[in-house]
Amino acid sequence: MKTVAELVKTDNVMIVDVRTRAEFAGGHVADSVNIPLDELPERINELKGKENIIVCCRSGARSANAAVILKQNGIDCLNGGSWLDVNYYRNN
Repeated sequence: MKTVAELVKTDNVMIVDVRTRAEFAGGHVADSVNIPLDELPERINELKGKENIIVCCRSGARSANAAVILKQNGIDCLNGGSWLDVNYYRNN
């Protein structure tokens, strides 16, 4: 599997930001999808069958939890950590 820095530059990547709606509204990676961590279990079907998923949040803690939830549900993903890091990788 590719690294976050490699995968984020591809056309077929799905970036899932697990911060709250308010945090997401304050800034996010372009074309990312906001699924707050507390909504992830009931919205898991939105991600089934998707490939090249990167999860991110503010610092990496919530995205680490999200990655565990996704993997427990058979969904491959990478923990991108901070959305600012993912944004940096995408633009550099």
